[in-house]
Amino acid sequence: MKKLSIIAIVLASLAIAGEAFIFSTQKERNSEETHTRAIRAGYHVYAPPMPDTLYFCGERVPLNIFYVRESLDRELVANMYLQSSTLFSIKRAARVFPTIERILKEERVPEDMKYLCVIESGLQNVTSPAGAGGYWQFIKTTGQKYGLEISDEIDMRNDLEASTRAACRYLKDLKRRFGGWTEAAAAYNCGENGLSRRLSNQQQQSYYDLLLNQETQRYVYRILALKLIMQHPGDYGFTVRRCDTYPELQYEEVKLSGKDVDLVQFAIDNGTSYKMLRILNPWLVTDKLKNKSGNTYTLRIPTKKGTEYTTLTKGKHDTTVIETL
Repeated sequence: MKKLSIIAIVLASLAIAGEAFIFSTQKERNSEETHTRAIRAGYHVYAPPMPDTLYFCGERVPLNIFYVRESLDRELVANMYLQSSTLFSIKRAARVFPTIERILKEERVPEDMKYLCVIESGLQNVTSPAGAGGYWQFIKTTGQKYGLEISDEIDMRNDLEASTRAACRYLKDLKRRFGGWTEAAAAYNCGENGLSRRLSNQQQQSYYDLLLNQETQRYVYRILALKLIMQHPGDYGFTVRRCDTYPELQYEEVKLSGKDVDLVQFAIDNGTSYKMLRILNPWLVTDKLKNKSGNTYTLRIPTKKGTEYTTLTKGKHDTTVIETL
């Protein structure tokens, strides 16, 4: 009798455990189904639209070649879904592109080259592990070759206007050497001697026909992808209003000359802070300027209320969605 009672208890326990397992499994299944329905209803991953024709600096991109099309597709997917980085580039472009576009036009360099600056630096002053610096990522020797002052006190790679003009001179030299703007852009990445050697070894003339190192192989396609996304942000899932972008800064210019200048005191004397002085003049490297060469520099200081957002945006709250950059 006692044995039967034990068996009954064991069977009852198993039945309860079985019901609990079935209930938990059903609950988990219901939860998964609910989650799946929610994803399907509100989350979609799209393949990027591909253009039928595409030009870079007036040169036709051979999208009829399968690996050209697929290489572009790869970079479109990467930048379309690298939302934070691409979104910040769109935001910064409103501040930086007007200056770059003006200089490119003055220097007779195609406007598409502004997207090279996007992939080089994200339109900001950064320094690479290899020591390349500034908006256009010049290494020291190349920057100095094209007229940029680079020293312990001054680094004009970080000045947007000066570095853009230097980049224009460099790109024009590359264009003269290789015959095309596409090849000039590739050489900007891998170096003119490197590209020349590969063109010669492989007996080709076009970037698109070359087998290159991974970085340069993707380089022009990355430029093209950013061009497409920034020219047609809505087509690639980006909704950005004018008021979401960073406005151009307002400033006035003052001359700085003399030796052993205390830049902190200079900023205070001109009604601003050292921090703001460095933001507007990122080519300054230290807070003391010995200026042994005796050069005269033009510095930017903010206009009255020039740091206030409402002043920078001129009091307007433009909610127009950006169609092209």
